[in-house]
Amino acid sequence: MTEQARIGPRIGFLGPRGTFHEAALRSQPDLASAELVPFPTIQDVLAATEAGEVDAGFCAIENAIEGTVNVTVDTLTQDVDLLMQREVVLDIRMALMAVPGTRLEDVHTVLSFPHALGQCRRYLRDQLPGASVESSASTAEAARLVGEKRPPGVAAIGPSVAADLYDLEVVAIDIEDHPGNQTRFVAVAREGIPRRTGHDKTSVVVYQKANQPGSLLTILQEFAARSINLSKLESLPTKRGLGDYCFLIDLDGHIEDELVADALRSLKSKQADVKFLGSYPAAGEEAHEARAEAAESWREADQWLEQLRQHIRR
Repeated sequence: MTEQARIGPRIGFLGPRGTFHEAALRSQPDLASAELVPFPTIQDVLAATEAGEVDAGFCAIENAIEGTVNVTVDTLTQDVDLLMQREVVLDIRMALMAVPGTRLEDVHTVLSFPHALGQCRRYLRDQLPGASVESSASTAEAARLVGEKRPPGVAAIGPSVAADLYDLEVVAIDIEDHPGNQTRFVAVAREGIPRRTGHDKTSVVVYQKANQPGSLLTILQEFAARSINLSKLESLPTKRGLGDYCFLIDLDGHIEDELVADALRSLKSKQADVKFLGSYPAAGEEAHEARAEAAESWREADQWLEQLRQHIRR
């Protein structure tokens, strides 16, 4: 009950080598043992997963500083039908890297993934106020481009391991704007819901039946009435027109939990639609202990219920 489900022998991730995606994958022993297949964009990762080119996809979905990774959320909610299998949280340390010998005052252009640039916005403003900022497909792609073309005065922002991979030198480290910077990643697959562990999350998208006062409250009341905690609530455009929104919700619990199942059943019957994105093991430093404790509590509760049922008159 405490084991996480095997995800698959081939896992797609945002490449090239040296991205935070790869680092997060390699932080999980079972995922690190799979064949890791790099793709140029997050959309490509998710499309390849849906098409069956890889067994699972692995994408960043949320950052502590910059918030939601919009391309991941938009693709999962609007463009593909995939189920979340696991979440992984990685501590993020941003490095500024360039051709060896480059000094901070030499840098006139900074290249990186837009989300990474956003996490270092204040540093760039204070330390490199005159530098231009350019976007790349990923942090490691920025490092690869700088390493291959070796342009003077151009630096990349990304994980320091990319400097070793692409023959660069770290000019500055820990340049993210806030301490405790973390990114949350999710593994997704075409089918299958991991078994309940006792320390789980469920993600859904709820589409309103009518855009009117109190419509969000009616959704939230379904969870409040059952004492289900929401760890994330975000409005998303449905892409049908201005002012038309749906809601991405992460909640504590698993679809196997009776209260969670009851809440989702009620929402499905009352709202325009509910898209189920998955029930999966939650990340956290004490996740294993929480799962073990929950498993034992569940067994004791199950035994108690069975003892009561034995007294039902036949």
